[in-house]
Amino acid sequence: MYSDLTARARIRDAALRLFTERGIDGTSIRDIAAAAGVSSGLIRHHFGSKEALRDACDSYATERLNRIRDEMFADGQMADQAGMVAMHPAAMVFQRYLVRSMQDGSEAAEGLFDDAVRLGEEWLTRTEVETRDVRAYSALLVAMQMGVFMLGDQLSRAFGEDLDSPAGQLRLQRAFAEVFSTPLLTPEQNTRLQTALDRLEEGL
Repeated sequence: MYSDLTARARIRDAALRLFTERGIDGTSIRDIAAAAGVSSGLIRHHFGSKEALRDACDSYATERLNRIRDEMFADGQMADQAGMVAMHPAAMVFQRYLVRSMQDGSEAAEGLFDDAVRLGEEWLTRTEVETRDVRAYSALLVAMQMGVFMLGDQLSRAFGEDLDSPAGQLRLQRAFAEVFSTPLLTPEQNTRLQTALDRLEEGL
């Protein structure tokens, strides 16, 4: 017999999975109850409504991701590609859930995006990355990372292997490292492009 606390956790975990796969509108209380092996009444007892359950999932996923991020900063793993891959089984579930929740209009997930942009700005400032618009730079980086979770099925098909697998994650992280470390424009090309953009900006 499961305790109330264990039943609550099972409901939350089932909701996380189904909300990620189907979205909140495509998931019913009955679906969650069946996946968790509990009654619909028990879900209402613990959470009250599907919207309140989604809020609880948002809070849990955000807290877990923040904890993982803090642990990686403390352990010096943020620049360690092997460390990033090793942590993926714990983080991938929450990252994918929050991206889907953001698409469904969650304020908590939107707040996580804003926090990620702010942290990115702080990191870019500390590392003295050359940019004329540190906020746009950071926001684009966050959007690129979140885009991976929005296009997970397409990336898996392109890779020819499951993006959620260790091999798929290793390939993804290696590609990220190469993209971020290899300039796509020569200094001369960048200068010409920036000059053209400056002219466009003057005409706004």
